[in-house]
Amino acid sequence: MYRGLSFVPSGTRIPFIGLRMISMVLSCLAMLASLVLFFMVDLNYGIDFRGGTLIEIQSKSGPANLGDLRSQLGGLGLGDVQVQEFGAPDEVLIRIEAQKGGEANQQNAIKSVKAKLGDSVDYRRVEVVGPTVSGELIQSGAIAVLVAIVAVLIYIWFRFEWQFSIGAVAALVHDVILTIGVFCALQIEFNLSIIAAILTIVGYSLNDTVVVYDRVRENLRKYKKMGLEELLNFSINETLSRTILTSVTTMIALLALYVFGGEVIRGFTFAMIWGVVVGTYSSIFVASPLLLKLGVKRDWSGLGGAKVKDPAPKRA
Repeated sequence: MYRGLSFVPSGTRIPFIGLRMISMVLSCLAMLASLVLFFMVDLNYGIDFRGGTLIEIQSKSGPANLGDLRSQLGGLGLGDVQVQEFGAPDEVLIRIEAQKGGEANQQNAIKSVKAKLGDSVDYRRVEVVGPTVSGELIQSGAIAVLVAIVAVLIYIWFRFEWQFSIGAVAALVHDVILTIGVFCALQIEFNLSIIAAILTIVGYSLNDTVVVYDRVRENLRKYKKMGLEELLNFSINETLSRTILTSVTTMIALLALYVFGGEVIRGFTFAMIWGVVVGTYSSIFVASPLLLKLGVKRDWSGLGGAKVKDPAPKRA
């Protein structure tokens, strides 16, 4: 019978759980480095979080010359001024950091930009984000991520057992911390779209982890005499083809967006690419080994499904 495309040969037995000590040490070191970077270097917060001004313009004379615009606006003494293409070649987004002195100086900055650029462009949008709003956005973003993680803890606890919920949440915390760490290290702008990316990463990582956990629970019912380490390895290898296929197809789409999507969504896309990598890693090397450490219930016959005899899995 045709069983579809498989990236992993039948009978593959990679000893993932046997590598748990190495993976756990690497994960702990990576998380520690990420936290050190966060407290010592901090994130490169965008205007969404720091406050400032967004000015969207459209050139009247064809494609905009970004280098010329940066040169003109850089001499105005407005601090950090970012100029990037926004959609079409003649559309540009200008970001100006929050000005000292309050709203009056922020409006003066807008007037300075308009005076410098004159009538050569059309002003399509001007937005000012104040520091109070920025602080509220940071708080709301952090709460959104924490609520998502707590909801996952409760969901996995009810669907499986408490050991599974701790493993899944540990994997999610691992992914979030490493994502923040890489943004601190590379100083990529951290804005509201990155918060959306982190929440998407949480969902992607959870989906991958639940697939592995479902197979673990199924095999706990089937192979009651098999050692837990061997059973976890067997379950991961059984789902490995699905994991690779999902990751590869997702990565192809994200790489296309990263290369051709433009500067505006590049940070979001980078976060998603990184999230696919760490989410796949954590499902195998963080969530699963923790089940071995915590121990799991071996009799799942009361949760539905027929009792299955205990044949040993076929070896390659």
